[in-house]
Amino acid sequence: MTTTVAFIGLGVMGYPMAGHLANAGLSVRVWNRSGEKATQWASEHSGAACDSIALAVRDADFVITCVGADKDLIEVFEGDEGIIANAPEGAILIDHTTASAGIAERLAESAGARKQAFIDAPVSGGQQGAQNGALTIMCGGAEQAFEKARPVMAHYARALNLMGPAGSGQKTKMVNQIAIAGLVQGLSEALHFAEQAELDVRKVVDVISKGAAQSWQMENRSGTMIDGEFDHGFAVDWMRKDLGICLEEARKVNASLPVTALVDQFYADVQSMGGRRWDTSSLIQRLRKFR
Repeated sequence: MTTTVAFIGLGVMGYPMAGHLANAGLSVRVWNRSGEKATQWASEHSGAACDSIALAVRDADFVITCVGADKDLIEVFEGDEGIIANAPEGAILIDHTTASAGIAERLAESAGARKQAFIDAPVSGGQQGAQNGALTIMCGGAEQAFEKARPVMAHYARALNLMGPAGSGQKTKMVNQIAIAGLVQGLSEALHFAEQAELDVRKVVDVISKGAAQSWQMENRSGTMIDGEFDHGFAVDWMRKDLGICLEEARKVNASLPVTALVDQFYADVQSMGGRRWDTSSLIQRLRKFR
């Protein structure tokens, strides 16, 4: 029998992810807050656009969400017209939103009461990773549900791991964002120093990228940072949302994140410079402005 998947949320990530499922031969129904986007997706892929969440999730084997934040998850999951009330017993609900661990735990409990399974599965890899089917996915939930969901998520994943019970995927994504924040600030300072020291910055990157300083950020973002090009990638607004989640969770677990808190404020400076939609590597522009 063909596996039926309802995909809720067709943003820059969800749109290609749902496409990979359709291309793999799964029966895909999509819903998006903006109905035009769902209609456009259905015109490009083998799948159906639905007018409501209730219609999309009815009789679905898997329901996958990729929306904006906690408040959006509450909107699509809860209430009489939401996912939990309308998806069948036995359905596996997979959420790719970067959100709080608390909302993952809340939705897992609510889904369990309806004999559904919930997996929090935030992703890393950005829009390019979604388009190429090469995302890293960090999951929280029951092992049995994860094993059933693994073949579905594998259609757009490069790496896929169960990290623990509900909420563990979100906490792992927080670790990822904390690490990235420090790396991007360090790379920004390094490139800024090279510029101020009147070095050939590209030659510097070519040399140091072969040693211990190498990172994904250096390999994929140093060139555009040098050129001052930031109209791509993961937006500053989204990063501030994620870092806010990290800092809130850190207070709950008594973790000290002084560098993360500082970089979060640096991103606030970038926002005030008009860079709300710039890529996160735009931290270097702040250094250039305030030198």
